[in-house]
Amino acid sequence: MNTNIRCSLLVVLCLGLVGLAGSCRKKEPEPQPPAAAAEFQWQIDQFADLRILRYQVPGFEALTPARKELLYYLGEAALCGRDIIFDQNYKHNLVIRRTLDAVVRGYKGDRNDPRWAEFMTYVKRVWFSNGIHHHYANDKFVPGFDAGYFDGLVKGTEGEAFPLAPGQSLDDLLAFLRPILFDPAVDAKKVSLDSSGDLVRNSAVNFYDGVTQAEVEAYYKGIADPKDPTPVSYGLNSRLVKKDGRVVEEVYSLNGLYGPAIAKIVYWLEKASTVAEDDAQKKVIDALVAYYKSGSLEQFDEYSILWVKDLASLVDFVNGFIEVYNDPLGMKATWESVVNFKDLAATKRTDTISANAQWFEDHSPVDPKYRKKEVKGVSAKVITAAMIGGDCYPSTPIGINLPNANWIRKDYGSKSVTIENFTYAYDQSSLKSPFGPEFTYSPELLERARKYGALAGNIHTDLHEVLGHGSGQLMPGVGSDSLKNYHSAVEESRADLFGLYYIMDDKMLELGLLPDKQAAMAEYDLDVRNGLLTQLVRIQPGKTVEEAHMRSRAMIAHWVYEKGRPENVIERLSKDGKTFFIINDYQKLRALYGRLLAEVQRITSEGDYEAAKALVEGYGVQVDPELHKEVLERYAKLNLAPYAGFVNPVYTPVVEDGKIVDVKIDLTEGYIEQMLRYGRDYSFLR
Repeated sequence: MNTNIRCSLLVVLCLGLVGLAGSCRKKEPEPQPPAAAAEFQWQIDQFADLRILRYQVPGFEALTPARKELLYYLGEAALCGRDIIFDQNYKHNLVIRRTLDAVVRGYKGDRNDPRWAEFMTYVKRVWFSNGIHHHYANDKFVPGFDAGYFDGLVKGTEGEAFPLAPGQSLDDLLAFLRPILFDPAVDAKKVSLDSSGDLVRNSAVNFYDGVTQAEVEAYYKGIADPKDPTPVSYGLNSRLVKKDGRVVEEVYSLNGLYGPAIAKIVYWLEKASTVAEDDAQKKVIDALVAYYKSGSLEQFDEYSILWVKDLASLVDFVNGFIEVYNDPLGMKATWESVVNFKDLAATKRTDTISANAQWFEDHSPVDPKYRKKEVKGVSAKVITAAMIGGDCYPSTPIGINLPNANWIRKDYGSKSVTIENFTYAYDQSSLKSPFGPEFTYSPELLERARKYGALAGNIHTDLHEVLGHGSGQLMPGVGSDSLKNYHSAVEESRADLFGLYYIMDDKMLELGLLPDKQAAMAEYDLDVRNGLLTQLVRIQPGKTVEEAHMRSRAMIAHWVYEKGRPENVIERLSKDGKTFFIINDYQKLRALYGRLLAEVQRITSEGDYEAAKALVEGYGVQVDPELHKEVLERYAKLNLAPYAGFVNPVYTPVVEDGKIVDVKIDLTEGYIEQMLRYGRDYSFLR
């Protein structure tokens, strides 16, 4: 997926020792953030299937004033794209959000009515998902109150401006919104991955208007040069629409689509350029600004090359149209930002992995013709996030690997990061969770997970991001979009399998990355349990697996379970009427991971769409209804929520004689307060 940020480890809620997904990586207990866990309120809200957490920013106070100022400017740029992600997710989201915000601020009626609580739950879900479709499952969530009550809320609101179109009355607005909000059949799916239908027409995401899947594919086939060794990421920063019978691109740029919001992003980036750490970082920021002004994908590639080569800067950032998971065709990117600075002590771990990248590539179980003969420019670091925005807020990645263009990765390398202040926040917020004991077969397995799970999870994340996504190569003539709607799931499984195969290797002990094989065994326990059992808590009854990372985990776990049946590698057991899965032979399981990695790399390298479809649909989509029912019932008794996200810190510059001399950080803002403030201060599109 040549436009995918490869935020392969989209953050999910870690409950107790394991979490609900292989992407839920646990952090080592050291180093500790400055505030003691007992003194800090990690979780500040829980509603529907969501928890809201705070994260700390350890090390911020020790930064120089210049670096704090740089982080402040980059953080403001990160917040200015909020309208963009709402609009990209669904064309009516901005009208909906502004209507909801107005009611929350100005409703004068009874806020003790139980229906008001239902309304606030709905509002908070819309804020969290950046729209009316679930951030992970892609289904539209329907309010727990009726349309009549909603009409009364809107008409009972005073002193607030509603987002009325020219000539539109309040009654007209309500008539427009009713079917969108209350009819489950209207724009029911943000992203459809059902290949039996038109993926474009059946997806509510706002990347296309008036065009069919066939027209989209024909358009990009017509402009792409399959022989170009350095192709741009076609379609990355545009909406494809039909005007006057012609298919045309509306490009995201300063003078194009989303121009008012991009202008604000550029404003803050230009300020950041004035306080860049060095000339190399200044060139990176200036190149990004030039790209935003022109919308040229050639300039985006120029920026990406400069960015991946900038290894010296302590402060770093991701900002732009990058991740393509929300495009059913895997081409068009949502806007996002992560602002961060390097954790120097923890980065020693990823430095070790990066330094041995060629060894891992050479010893991969895949066919040698699919391996890179020379691994270039692999860099990795552990970072502390200071601000998140767009598609990375409130739900955020904990691992990132960029850039995504295959030719840039091949010729210039890539950057990989692990965001450990997020994983630490997950850990601290769930120390006493009953989730682990409920879904772990024995006290021995539970103790091993508690002892090694954090370390093993971090190492697997590092292997996944630093090496997994950057491993292998495409065959001549194969495009990274060849697998279409299956690309994301296959790509995530490829990186996950790379990490799973190598975490059990003796090389981990030789390099001092793991203390012993028990740590690797703990990671295997987690991935099998998660893929076969616990991630089912995230799926509604009667639904199949939709999200790419969940499909990846399910596919891997079910494939190795089935292929290992003759030798009982993984065993399904029942205890006290509850289902568990345990591993009987870890080395044989590792061999199975290697076999599957070889096939997934072949599929990727050759662009074998039919094989990708068979693998994902055969092992990663369907759900055992009886097991699903059991898991949901067990989970419901725990009073937990399977997803989590964060509120951001608030940064306030200290100004003397017209210059910023310091930046103060505050970690106390609430979820509702932050969302209303963002809606007021960072709303630039109409």
